[in-house]
Amino acid sequence: MTTPPDHAAPTRRSFLTGLGVVAVGFAVGLPEVSAEAAGKPDSLLRIVRDPAALPAIPTPPPTASWLVLDEDDITLYSGRVELGTGVRTALSQIVCEELRYPVAELKYVQSDTYLVISQAGTYGSKSLQVGAPELRAAAATAYRELLRLAALEFKVDAAQVEARDGKFYYRNRSVEYSKLIKKTSSVLYTDSAAPLVAPAQYKVVGKNVQRLELPGKLDATFKYLADVTVPGMLHARVVRPPGRNATNPVITNLDRARAIPGFVDVVRDGRFIGVLATGQWAAARAASPTTGITVAWTNGPDLIPQATLPDALRDPANAYAPNTFDPPGQTVAATAFDSPTLQAKYFTPFYGHGMMGAPAAVADVRTAPDPATGIQATVWSSSQNVTDTQAVIASMLGLPTAAVRLRYEESSGCYGHSGSDDCAADAALLSKLAGKPVRVQWSRQDDFGWEPLSPAQAHDMAGKATSAGIQAFDHLAYLPTANSRPRGGNAGTALAATLQGALPANLPNSSFNQAGRNLPVTYTFAKRSRATLVKSFVSTGNAADGSAIPASPLTYRLPRSSAVRSLGGFSNSFANESFFDELVLSRGLDPLEERIKSLQPPGAYRAGAAIPFGATDGPSRAAYVCSLLRPFWAARPKTPGRGAGVAYQQYETTSAHAATYVEVQVDNGKVVVKKVVVVHDCGIVVNPDGVRNQIEGNVLQGISRTLKEEIGYTADRITTLTWQESTFTPGPSYEVIRFDEIPELQIIVVDRPDQPALGAGEPTHATVPGAIGNAVFAATGKRVRALPMTPARVLGS
Repeated sequence: MTTPPDHAAPTRRSFLTGLGVVAVGFAVGLPEVSAEAAGKPDSLLRIVRDPAALPAIPTPPPTASWLVLDEDDITLYSGRVELGTGVRTALSQIVCEELRYPVAELKYVQSDTYLVISQAGTYGSKSLQVGAPELRAAAATAYRELLRLAALEFKVDAAQVEARDGKFYYRNRSVEYSKLIKKTSSVLYTDSAAPLVAPAQYKVVGKNVQRLELPGKLDATFKYLADVTVPGMLHARVVRPPGRNATNPVITNLDRARAIPGFVDVVRDGRFIGVLATGQWAAARAASPTTGITVAWTNGPDLIPQATLPDALRDPANAYAPNTFDPPGQTVAATAFDSPTLQAKYFTPFYGHGMMGAPAAVADVRTAPDPATGIQATVWSSSQNVTDTQAVIASMLGLPTAAVRLRYEESSGCYGHSGSDDCAADAALLSKLAGKPVRVQWSRQDDFGWEPLSPAQAHDMAGKATSAGIQAFDHLAYLPTANSRPRGGNAGTALAATLQGALPANLPNSSFNQAGRNLPVTYTFAKRSRATLVKSFVSTGNAADGSAIPASPLTYRLPRSSAVRSLGGFSNSFANESFFDELVLSRGLDPLEERIKSLQPPGAYRAGAAIPFGATDGPSRAAYVCSLLRPFWAARPKTPGRGAGVAYQQYETTSAHAATYVEVQVDNGKVVVKKVVVVHDCGIVVNPDGVRNQIEGNVLQGISRTLKEEIGYTADRITTLTWQESTFTPGPSYEVIRFDEIPELQIIVVDRPDQPALGAGEPTHATVPGAIGNAVFAATGKRVRALPMTPARVLGS
């Protein structure tokens, strides 16, 4: 057990007047500080980007930076965190390319609200797409300053100086970066106009650099969040109600808990109940109803029954707002969708994140702020967005936002809004109630039972097809909210605060980039995309007035839901790509060629013609990606029980292109995926091996969700609480794909070094269920329109 080092935690004074430091950052008031420092031999040179360049990002504390260069190290302060995806390595490559610096020597500090500029979270495949340009500009600004210093050192023009591996060279002379930095200290604004390395000159970007954090993980020396300790720390477990809407807890059997060695106390705030102990095992025993305290609850209203979800989602009584998701600028007469030739209904269930390790968090909430920093509460968490979680926890604790410091520490990775933020709020509230630092470790049952889920969705599809192809495509989706993330400083977005009595945020008026993600297709035929937003809890008003304000006391009608990988894209693309095949096959057309045809401008398609690589984004780029599947499609199996399917999507309709080919074997209803081929165009490829790793993860999780995963619940609670049913863990289990079920994978990455990065963490994921469904139809002649495709569902379809 160790306490992690306080990474380069400078005091304001030491940072601003630090010895031999070049800092590239963004902070309010820095010009004044720079002036203060001017004239001193060791004054600070700071490079600070114009705050107006990033108005959406909260104002950082004066200690926050992008990049700090001192005489010993160069340290990158990244607002994008490593979740097991390799983003640390890719971002380091980008920064080191501009700095002409060895990747392995770059220090890396992840999100910390006291030290790192917020980059608005790590999600949505946006770490490189949105986050990298900021860091690249910071590195380029720093390099330009270093180059200027080197030219002064050599007393020559900067154009005559070369740099590599942390040194500048002029003829037979050289000088290390560290020597230049030692002579001066500066602070500069990040300059987005600083010269960048041209793609043709890349030496680090585009190369297979080994993951920087993996050695420590492989030899078990890596320090995870679970290893964080704080002096005087207690351990805690939260005793939650059995049902979402249970009230009036009555605590009994306190004497039994007090008899457990290490037991310290039971604390309570509203319906929030926690057990404190000196060790985790003692806390677990004291919180267990079989060995410790017991809590009697009064049952609340039932949730909408799981068995009737497909119909209930479509019930107007459960709706609160209609939405139209058609791409901007598209105008198609409503009459184009009259008299459809085909209609179908699709459904996907609630999904969990399936984190390998359950969330943990540590919090240290003091009675008074630190006189030097103003910080009163420090929380260690694996939150994807420490900035928003900081604000929510501050609100819950009744503190100013700046008085709370959120520090990211890596934990079990996942894609989406997991229970990590809720666990952090648990720890913070328990530390406040206990008056001591507290560590909270969720159990597997806590995680499955209380994490935010991916919402179930229903889809009504209708369309027209002729022998000339698809003429109209109509998609009406029924969408519970997928946005209960910590946000807006609303304490009620944290589970702990809702148990205190706080209300969550209003239901969103639009779910376009949440549950509605990739509801619109990007094909060129006439299309219409609509959604009806569904209440996940009781709100004021009624469906007619579209009210979305939570009613008090809070009453859930559906399990709490939020973001899981690709959000609604998984469900929406399943319906879109399955129904695409239904339409074209109804006219005897080829599914792959019709996709290629429908991704090009009208009239551009010629049967059998090669699709050009294309220099820019647009229909030709999409068609090119699909066309690379032609050899596999031509060789697809056509024997009984064996079949192949394809699917395509442009992620979020504006980002990466992904086309997927799948072969399956179906025996007595059991679907086995035998082979998967993915063609992926996400613009510039920073680390080819990392991109392939990401795509492989997309595919495997996609197969798992398509064939196995489903959260079950009863009238008041989640029932799938374990990985596998056993005598020790009876009841439904949350099955996931096993290692012996991994198919042959072939990844084709289309590298476009001259194009912006478009992300690789999610785009392929949502193509998988449609491709599998289409392959199952090819193998069996049965169209499975609900997930997961269990043997019973395949046989019964």
